[in-house]
Amino acid sequence: MAPHAAHTFVQDCLEAGFALAGVTSIDPPERAPIFEQWLEDGMHGAMQWMERHRDLRHQPADLLEDARSIICVATRYAPADVKGGAAVASYARGDDYHKVMKKQLHALCDQWRGAFPDAQFRACVDTAPLLERELAERAGLGRVGKNTMLIDPGAGSWLLLGEVLTTLDIAPTPADHDDPCASCTRCIDACPTEALSPWRLDARRCISAMTIEQRSEIDVQWHDAIGEWLFGCDICQDVCPHNQLTERSAALPSAPWTRDRLGLVPVLDVLEWTPQRREAKIAGTAVTRATLDMMRRNACIVAGGMAGHADLDSIRSVLEAIANAADEPEMVRDAAREAIRRLDASLRSES
Repeated sequence: MAPHAAHTFVQDCLEAGFALAGVTSIDPPERAPIFEQWLEDGMHGAMQWMERHRDLRHQPADLLEDARSIICVATRYAPADVKGGAAVASYARGDDYHKVMKKQLHALCDQWRGAFPDAQFRACVDTAPLLERELAERAGLGRVGKNTMLIDPGAGSWLLLGEVLTTLDIAPTPADHDDPCASCTRCIDACPTEALSPWRLDARRCISAMTIEQRSEIDVQWHDAIGEWLFGCDICQDVCPHNQLTERSAALPSAPWTRDRLGLVPVLDVLEWTPQRREAKIAGTAVTRATLDMMRRNACIVAGGMAGHADLDSIRSVLEAIANAADEPEMVRDAAREAIRRLDASLRSES
């Protein structure tokens, strides 16, 4: 029997609100050995969960019995433009993409089950052990760039990925074989922690990995480089030529649910968050990935870099209260002490 044409499935995805869609086979990823070496080199840092289910990342067919095809989708989100507060990565400022995209994909699965009652479908958004950027690349949604992000030359890299595994045999969509980066190294040059080399990320040095995934203290050698980043980092995407405004990208809107719902995030507010105030501010967003203690640790680091700004005395007062609190976790106390040291040194140099 001939494979089903991909067009109908792609069109269904686009009508459901996804910016990009394509289909690839269930074949094992070619980059699995590269991924294994990356793990062996310890490049995943605090993301120990990436070591789990390694065999499934090599064999996506094991996630769904008799699977034949993978339908890949991407949602586009817009870079945030919020000044005056601590910085939060743009992808996390809207509704939590895990929940919204999973709901959208489940609805598509229900639609396709109605049309193909003998077929099976499984929706995946980020949490399933898939090398999803390679799958999206194979499905023609773009190419992985030197910053390790999937880049569509028209839409850029402001993309969130999802997949549907199915037992249907669907003809793959054409892949894009053009290198999106050529000789460009802007992302590598701009990374303040030198976490990037071409097509390789050292998560041990990545601001996003440190502020989102690391559940312990952050080494003081990275505090200056973290700068204003409270949760995540967009630097390598901000400087990418493919993310500069073009006629096509202007005509390709971001999904409405990805629009900023956080607004201003003053660092002093975060330092004084209670569990209830944290919940009120970030509920429904992906920022909930970081615990209250992690956010207070991150806020101490950001505040420590505010030397020369207004209200230094009030910042120091809050940091001292945190540092002296007997019930604060070690990672918060350490970050507060280092922030006070940095602010003290700055004040002495100004006096």
